[in-house]
Amino acid sequence: MSDTVNPTAGGNVSRPAGKALTGHTGAGTAPETRGRTTIADSVVEKIVGMATREVPGIHSLGSGMARTLGAVTDKVAGGRSNVSRGVKVEVGERQAAVDLAVVVEYGVAIVDIAADVRTSVITAVERMTGLEVVEVNITVDDVHLPDEEDEEVEGRVQ
Repeated sequence: MSDTVNPTAGGNVSRPAGKALTGHTGAGTAPETRGRTTIADSVVEKIVGMATREVPGIHSLGSGMARTLGAVTDKVAGGRSNVSRGVKVEVGERQAAVDLAVVVEYGVAIVDIAADVRTSVITAVERMTGLEVVEVNITVDDVHLPDEEDEEVEGRVQ
């Protein structure tokens, strides 16, 4: 919620109840009360993607089709991977909700890795954005077996 200046009241800042601020706007006001910060969904998706990939036992993010299409896109786009593949977020003014699709390494305890992912995601998003993460829903879409090769899509240009 943004603060508004009431010009008829001599420049006082009007704020919602419970967040009263005394004094005038300007040099004497705290910097955090001057203006509004909006965080785009794509920013939170990238934070979630990076925080998820840092968890040991996560092989990749995204469902089977998203990973296949992503591999093609990565090749065409110059080899840069999309860190937010498999991540959906809803961002409000103060809260965020996260949905993840992941592929785990064979042999890891899925319940434990899900808890580790939730901890990593919540910590990163709340620390970096100040948003409260209300839920992190995880879909384990696949298990990566040791003898499976990563999906490589052969491009026309090398």
